[in-house]
Amino acid sequence: MEKIASFQVDHLRLKPGLYVSRKDRFGAAALTTFDLRFKAPNREPVIDVPALHTIEHLGATFLRSHGEWGGRVVYFGPMGCRTGFYLILEGDYSSGEILPLLREMLDWIENFEGPIPGASAAECGNWQDQNLDMAKWESRRYGAIIRDPGRENLNYPA
Repeated sequence: MEKIASFQVDHLRLKPGLYVSRKDRFGAAALTTFDLRFKAPNREPVIDVPALHTIEHLGATFLRSHGEWGGRVVYFGPMGCRTGFYLILEGDYSSGEILPLLREMLDWIENFEGPIPGASAAECGNWQDQNLDMAKWESRRYGAIIRDPGRENLNYPA
């Protein structure tokens, strides 16, 4: 089998940032997959599962409810390696074009108060595995990186 694109990225050189992971076409429709890399792979601790799960619930709720972007959100969810998230949008975009959206999402998560959306037994298969305080901490940390990213935080290493 052919090695998939995400396994061809040098994770030993990858920094936290916002990257275009891939672009796909389905007829006239384009999909852009973004790598929201919260952690330096293999060099720092991964996101703990409860925080990851909470960011997933809050991020998906924010993105799908967004007035401008909500109708273009195909998917938002965690990476299996727990170093970040994937965001798939309908359309052909660059990392720079969605930075304002992600900054807004991270601010929303950092300031979120109240019950976590979808965190009930009827709505989620593991609803109790949540940690809002750590989700806020991880979002604040990642937000500091993408508020003023360098080129190395927006382009995969060669």
